[in-house]
Amino acid sequence: MADEAPPAAEAGAGIEVNADGNVNGNWEEVNETFDSMDLKEELLRGIYAYGFEKPSAIQQRAIKPVILKHDVIAQAQSGTGKTATFSIALLQNVDETLNECQALIMAPTRELAQQIQKVVMALADFMNLVVHACVGGTAVREDIRILQQGVHVVV
Repeated sequence: MADEAPPAAEAGAGIEVNADGNVNGNWEEVNETFDSMDLKEELLRGIYAYGFEKPSAIQQRAIKPVILKHDVIAQAQSGTGKTATFSIALLQNVDETLNECQALIMAPTRELAQQIQKVVMALADFMNLVVHACVGGTAVREDIRILQQGVHVVV
């Protein structure tokens, strides 16, 4: 039919779709430890202080390609460390010496935005970073004041 969209496999170069309609991964590297990911020492300290001992399956496969600025589409069960996955990757790429926004994280709800902020702040505990969540129900003037002072990560 002329109105049908092309299959996902035809939509972009290098994208493979299995029989279930799921996109197959094209990243072969699996990092079984956080130490094998070549992360900043301060970030590693934050990861271990947060309570992580070894990366979950999603973290083993997704942190490194995000750090290397590849586009990543990932799906995992609740509680598997997805927030920490993208947070670790973005914290690895943030330059602490630049007092400006280097990462913007969008969240659909205030509660999730605040939860993400707490995770990012905890992982960055040994880094000299400012993380701020701009959410509804708070004073916009205060958000503006904080943002003008310089924030590395905005949620």
